[in-house]
Amino acid sequence: MADVASRSTSRTGSEPSTAELVQRATEQVSRLVRDELALARAELTEKGKHAGIGIGLFGGGGVMALYGAGALVATVILLLALVMPAWLAALIVAVVLFVLAGILALIGKKQVSRAVPPVPEATVRSLRADVDTVTAAVKDGRRA
Repeated sequence: MADVASRSTSRTGSEPSTAELVQRATEQVSRLVRDELALARAELTEKGKHAGIGIGLFGGGGVMALYGAGALVATVILLLALVMPAWLAALIVAVVLFVLAGILALIGKKQVSRAVPPVPEATVRSLRADVDTVTAAVKDGRRA
């Protein structure tokens, strides 16, 4: 907004005309909107990069955990097979795993429903500050 003061005044002398002021305001609001959109785009791009890397690493860890869990399940089945028929040991372990999967799915659904949508927080703060500044300037202009 510093460029408002540096521009030339109207032909009549000391103060710019209403048309010039409206033109300047339109240019400044347009530039402000473009700058805010660029800030939001940059912020969301950065968050997206971090989320992508995190999801990839989390997926790799999940695959390794899945292999480990499979080996552990096989161990439990083999241990139970020492005291009962192997088919019964496998059935018991499968039922326990399905119950655990159901419980985890319900807890996960509850957590996902609590999630808030991703919001570019810096852009929202900046936009609020811009609106407050413009509002205050309009009120000051009406008082003058």
